[in-house]
Amino acid sequence: MGREPGGGDEAKAGSDGDRRISRRTLLIGGTAAAVGTGLLARDQLGRTWWRLPGVEKPRKPGEVDFAGAEWIGASPANWRRADRPDDYAIDMVVVHVTQGSYRSTLKVFRDPAHQAATHYVVRGDGEVTQMIRELDVAFHAGNRAYNERSVGIEHVGWVDRPESFTEEMYRASARLTAGICARYDIPVDRKHLIGHVEVPGTDHTDPGRFWDWGKYLRLVREAGEERKAGKAGKAGAEKGSEKAARPER
Repeated sequence: MGREPGGGDEAKAGSDGDRRISRRTLLIGGTAAAVGTGLLARDQLGRTWWRLPGVEKPRKPGEVDFAGAEWIGASPANWRRADRPDDYAIDMVVVHVTQGSYRSTLKVFRDPAHQAATHYVVRGDGEVTQMIRELDVAFHAGNRAYNERSVGIEHVGWVDRPESFTEEMYRASARLTAGICARYDIPVDRKHLIGHVEVPGTDHTDPGRFWDWGKYLRLVREAGEERKAGKAGKAGAEKGSEKAARPER
């Protein structure tokens, strides 16, 4: 768990605003500002249309990105509204360990004073809870750039208790991560699947020495292959049904 440097309001983020066309520029500069920035402006305008006053990107309350997950929303103070991967490319999954119970984790992530939360929480029995949409930026890594480019997954347990990391947890988390990697074309390797301890500037140690990275990557890859096989089988079945439904000539 970690707080995003600079807070959650991108209107206050000076260096962040320097890299993009701000809402103020769009409103005050109008067409002149867009023309002056050429192709970059056109690209940025396409990505930030929904940030203009009165424009909201369509969302459904309680919608989840991982089938079977339970939705329990984190406090809006613990994440930042975004439109990933259009405004920030997602190329990383950060593995966390809660250092507390499932109930206490939900409590702090729903507390606006905590200023941190992850996208997902995975329990020892394999149940998955989604608290923040993947398109939004969760304050979970303690590093703004890493928050913007990653999806954070908490695992309920303690870094010094290997029994926390059950088979059900590993497999559920692997299926979750495989789906994330498939959606954003993320390579399944240790450069793109990292622990919280590996985030620059962090003072956290999770997931700790008892987290089995070799096993985890293997399970993620296996889950990815199962996804591909399942989609191929479904496509084949649909094609066969369509062919059978055609009248003979």
